[in-house]
Amino acid sequence: MNARARVWRGRRAVAAGAVATVLAVAGPLAAPTAAADPGPAAGRQDRHRSDDGADGADGAHRRGTGADDRKNDSGPGKGTARRHRSAPVKGPVLAAAADAAGVPTGDGVHRSLDPAVHDGALAALNLAVADATTGTLLYGSGENTPATPASTTKLATAVAALALIPPTTRIATTVVRGSDPGSITLVGGGDPTLTVLPADQVRVGGQPVDADTAPASLADLAARTAAALKAAGTTTVRLGYDTSLYTGPLLHPEHDATNIAAVTPLMVDEGRIDPKSPDEAPARVFDPAGQAAGAFADRLRAEGVAVDGTPARTTAPAGAAAIAEVRSPSVPRLVERLLTTSDNTLAEAVARQVAIAAGKPASFEGASAATLQALTALAVPTAGVVLNDGSGLSSKNLIPPITLTELLARAAAPDHPELRPVLTGLPVAGFTGTLVNRFGARSGAAGAAGVVRAKTGTLSGVATLAGTVVDADGRVLVFALMSRTNGGDARGAVDRIVARIAACGCR
Repeated sequence: MNARARVWRGRRAVAAGAVATVLAVAGPLAAPTAAADPGPAAGRQDRHRSDDGADGADGAHRRGTGADDRKNDSGPGKGTARRHRSAPVKGPVLAAAADAAGVPTGDGVHRSLDPAVHDGALAALNLAVADATTGTLLYGSGENTPATPASTTKLATAVAALALIPPTTRIATTVVRGSDPGSITLVGGGDPTLTVLPADQVRVGGQPVDADTAPASLADLAARTAAALKAAGTTTVRLGYDTSLYTGPLLHPEHDATNIAAVTPLMVDEGRIDPKSPDEAPARVFDPAGQAAGAFADRLRAEGVAVDGTPARTTAPAGAAAIAEVRSPSVPRLVERLLTTSDNTLAEAVARQVAIAAGKPASFEGASAATLQALTALAVPTAGVVLNDGSGLSSKNLIPPITLTELLARAAAPDHPELRPVLTGLPVAGFTGTLVNRFGARSGAAGAAGVVRAKTGTLSGVATLAGTVVDADGRVLVFALMSRTNGGDARGAVDRIVARIAACGCR
């Protein structure tokens, strides 16, 4: 048994209890009698515009027999329409591991999956399936070969954020005294969820928010600022705004002003032109920071504070006295949101918080380096991993399937409870987020609805899926499927592979 396998086994020996703990939070899904509630991200299809990316399949199907085999040898529609159907539900979203009699084998998984992995819709497929309790690799095909991850990149971003940032952390948007008398500065702290909407109008993925997930309010910030200014006898100000927290390019290389906004530390409603837009890829403003500053000036005026002229970009004085601030939901809640809804803008913002926590520049490059550093510290294999962003929009990203399964394994490990929001943030097949319109009655994968939690990934010519599944014996397995497509229904083919795992006792 190699060193990495021993680390895996040692950390996974009591993982079943940790996964059961997640179950206690999520609860079982009762079979619906009418429409299944699509949850916090109804209608999202995880669409990303890009080219085909890298190939990355080695073509060798391998049956795993134990942890020793797990060597690392490699250097879309819009809106919030609900699908009304009665989803077949086999059991809880996650379940405690079965006893030894229900332990799957590599041969069993191979027999079950072999026909499905040769689906004609898949031009190439890299995959890894492992037992979540023991860490044993049960089935691999190019599992160590880097492939284009698309939005499964967000798993790396999420794990790094939860590993480095204290769970009580909330991102602040602050107003401070300016360098000149009578001036104030709105300072962006990197919270793209700051909203101009009243609380009862806020929706995330089409669903209302609660006290734990509600974003910070720009109106609240203006009211607090106005109260402090008036108390000091000030009723007229000049307003500046500070975006100096981030460095590097403002625009993602795949920026299209819909799938992602300009990446700036100051924005409201993720730079949407229409903050109420239900579209998964809404139209975005050209200058999110300027939009946010203008909206803040309007709200100051509504609070009885005059604002001279147009807000101007500036840099807040070092050590400037704070006048008011508002804070985002906690980082674990932001991580859950970005995973469930596959939110590119939020993912890039969280990736920059990773960079800041690691003492690196808050840029695409700095965030990618900080993420890799965090994964290495967790003993996640990073050979062959190439990151250019935190969202997965980049077609130049590369991650081997085995790395994705080990990210999920760390999230379930009892010695890493801080990573648990990675599991609770995964969409539930047929019910929530980017899986709400998959695993349906005519998909050939309906039997897995409700027992799969997984992060989706879609780029042009690429379809990926990585998550957890409960097999027929109640055993929790982790999987990563990374496919290149040939124009067929690759996502459906991937779903059917996962459904075979769910239906298999695989002994």
